[in-house]
Amino acid sequence: MKIACVGGGPGGLYFSILMKRQDPSHEITVYERNPAGSTYGWGVTYWAGLLDKLRAGDPESADAISEASVRWTDGVAIVRDERTVHRGDEGFGIGRRRMLGLLAERAEALGVRIEFEHGISDETCPELADADLVVAADGVNSVLREAHTGHFGTEVTTGRNHYIWLGTTKVFDSFSFAFKETEHGWIWCYAYGFSGERSTCVVECSPETWRGLGLDAMSEADTLNQLEKTFADLLDGHALIGRAQADDAAQWLTFRTLTNRTWHRGNLVLLGDAAHTTHYSIGAGTTLALEDALALAAALKDVGGGLGGELDSALNRYGRRRRAELLSVQSAARYSAQWYENLPRYMTLDPVQMFALLGQRHSPLLPHIPPQLYYRLDRAAGQLEPLRRLKRWLGPRLARTLHSRTRA
Repeated sequence: MKIACVGGGPGGLYFSILMKRQDPSHEITVYERNPAGSTYGWGVTYWAGLLDKLRAGDPESADAISEASVRWTDGVAIVRDERTVHRGDEGFGIGRRRMLGLLAERAEALGVRIEFEHGISDETCPELADADLVVAADGVNSVLREAHTGHFGTEVTTGRNHYIWLGTTKVFDSFSFAFKETEHGWIWCYAYGFSGERSTCVVECSPETWRGLGLDAMSEADTLNQLEKTFADLLDGHALIGRAQADDAAQWLTFRTLTNRTWHRGNLVLLGDAAHTTHYSIGAGTTLALEDALALAAALKDVGGGLGGELDSALNRYGRRRRAELLSVQSAARYSAQWYENLPRYMTLDPVQMFALLGQRHSPLLPHIPPQLYYRLDRAAGQLEPLRRLKRWLGPRLARTLHSRTRA
């Protein structure tokens, strides 16, 4: 097959690796609009289960990613000025630039051609004209998907809160949170290490707090200065690092959740953020893109040289499988985003209780039960098997009911 992959993010690069491993005769080109080594974002988070899947797909790149990653097990939260610690599962962090470099190196070693600084403006570009398969891995603003939003059934919902993606010279050895109350409301931060020199720091707040603190009108330099003061106890005097020039406006965003009813059109197929997004608070974006790549490569494994109907069937299988697998993740992301959008509901709790409910924010039951009561029921469920079974039974059913109502 002749394959054109538009977008050189983790999903697109890993897909090219998998396809070359399946059949070295595939002619694969990755078109990336940015220069080599240039990327947005700071660090990527993932959990051990992803490494197992990556090792099954390509042990060499999985081992390289594992060796370049940092690890943590504890979660730490500072609520106002009180610090609490929660023991959790092992998590991993790796710099996005480092991950992309490792995947690009592996892809090129297998014979994939990577064209940096080579953007694709639309599907009529000559680079795509004779491709048997075109993979749109060009992100949430995919130009290939946007040309056919009606066919794909694209839907986008915008979150309420504002957030900004920053780096810091403070190296965190645990996944850390800080919640600070101001005269204009709460502002909070998620922070995690991704190398021995840097960490990611995501700051979020409601639009009322954002405007009340004047963050809507500040330059990036003034924003960083104010946030360093706000989160001084978390940062221990370390600097925050932005993406723009110091005199530019700070790059605050609102999160866009994107879904598509179908994931392919002819020989064009969506992958990663071009197909779906999930709120950053569950840390799954890169993992899901890599899992898309695994599923797409698996679906294409038995497609013969004649393509045609075989390719269409394979792309249908891929889309159906991934949309089904994403349902629980998308539900968790939706409830996680809503938890933060309703943060004041939980901030009257004792910090230890609040941190416990932070870990339960994916639950469809939590928004409908008073937080103090939910905390007590959750502690009781930890001791009583009948309550655990009831919680496992009731949660998914409530989630399906509420989701169907919101889509009606």
